[in-house]
Amino acid sequence: MRSLDALETSLVAPRRFTLEEYHRLLHVGVLGEDEHVELLEGLIVDMAPQGRPHALVISRLTELLMAARRPDCRVRVQLPLSLCGDSEPEPDLAIVTREDEERAQEHPRIALLVVEVAAESLRTDRLLKGRVYARAGIPEYWVVDVEGRAVEVYTGPDAIQGRYLALRTFGAGESLRSQALPGLVLPVAELFA
Repeated sequence: MRSLDALETSLVAPRRFTLEEYHRLLHVGVLGEDEHVELLEGLIVDMAPQGRPHALVISRLTELLMAARRPDCRVRVQLPLSLCGDSEPEPDLAIVTREDEERAQEHPRIALLVVEVAAESLRTDRLLKGRVYARAGIPEYWVVDVEGRAVEVYTGPDAIQGRYLALRTFGAGESLRSQALPGLVLPVAELFA
């Protein structure tokens, strides 16, 4: 017979979903396409609402990334990536190859660069999403800290440990260059003007 503690633990443990199960929930209408949720490490997580500063940064970044993208790449704005079999985040921006986007059955499974714009979601973007993107081998990950007016650039993903090996933070007086988009020079202050 199971102890009461074991029973209580089993009652509160969250149910984790695979990517396939998550897609079935969407397909049969349990989850609507307009619901603001994403699958992160098997858990269905609410996405934080966007305020005006968040939206302005996404708009500015979209223009800059579109102008700097390689001909063989696409800029995906707030569209899913199917990663690691248990995660389907919807990053604010992602640079993927045209080939990966066209070949994907559901959504691309890799990106060259992923960007999350963070206000309320800063902790989640740094820790949970950082782990998801590192596990997927995304070579470059940016967290744009709206309140701190800075861009954190994570590189060197360690898929086994689920973390990035390098972090550099760029402030308002600096410009960052992307490994994924060699032609991009981004004056950080322009994002928050």
